[in-house]
Amino acid sequence: MTIERAIIAIPMGDAAGIGPEITVKSLAKEEIYSMCRPLVVGDAATICEAIVVTETNLKVNEVSSPAEGKYEFGTIDVLNLANIDAKALQPGKVQAQCGQAAFEYIKKSVQLAMDGKVAALATTPINKESLKAANVPFIGHTEMLESLTNSKDPLTMFEVRSLRIFFLTRHVSLKEAITQMTKERVHDYLIRCDQALKRLGIENRSIAVAGLNPHSGEGGLFGDEEVKEIGPGIEAAKRDGINAYGPVPADSVFFQALNGKYDAVLSLYHDQGHIAAKMTDFHRTISITNGLPFLRTSVDHGTAFDIAWKNIASSVSMEECIKLAAQYAPKFTRESL
Repeated sequence: MTIERAIIAIPMGDAAGIGPEITVKSLAKEEIYSMCRPLVVGDAATICEAIVVTETNLKVNEVSSPAEGKYEFGTIDVLNLANIDAKALQPGKVQAQCGQAAFEYIKKSVQLAMDGKVAALATTPINKESLKAANVPFIGHTEMLESLTNSKDPLTMFEVRSLRIFFLTRHVSLKEAITQMTKERVHDYLIRCDQALKRLGIENRSIAVAGLNPHSGEGGLFGDEEVKEIGPGIEAAKRDGINAYGPVPADSVFFQALNGKYDAVLSLYHDQGHIAAKMTDFHRTISITNGLPFLRTSVDHGTAFDIAWKNIASSVSMEECIKLAAQYAPKFTRESL
């Protein structure tokens, strides 16, 4: 039986950054079309210009709905919002029009996903300063998606090769992150991590929690967070049937998970997990947002204004982002919420 290829919405991102280029370069790969039906939500004129810059032999098919797409290699289907003034566009510069347009691409993509017209979102980079210049009241994708879908505290997971990493805390200072490392939060997040892995089709799930202090504190000799908060949170999750381990010293737990000992690691703070993932393979580190009504994958790099529109940017991360969305989309259904 032939499984129908999922439609993956690709919001174009900040037009002044590398989003249009890496989108076009990715869709110049025939493999992408064998796995899914990619639909760019963006500005058709900007995509046409990106085709010229990247020297890719592609055509643009403007559509007003996903149903109108051709989804054939050699043609990029673009749901055209026509919201970029090409004459005013300055590559590599912070611009309000780009921040506003990027938000509109995401908003439209979310609407399509909520209406069941696309199976997933694979998002390109947006720029916080451009969003601010446009008075868009969000600092990033996660906050937008949380508000637009009325979801509570979406859960971020990185995937790179066989390594999966969740994050107990996100964009806060290290001091504040430590304050947030309560046994209640660890307990809650382990339950949510387990649910997220189940939703992605992973059975017999095992999750390790990274330690905070050297050697996970050595029983309180190098800090007592593991003894007072992290460890009790893990034990509470175990009592709820979660196959949780740790805290495991952070200098070894990511290596162990990469080599199959654990299905995932719960990182306690931003850089702890980011460094592990990006040192494993910077370009293939993909972010998955759990806790939404639909699947969302994303590249884990920025708009790269310094190299934008120079045909320099690598599309490897964007290609992996689309492939991962296509891989998980059949498993990631509303029924699995």
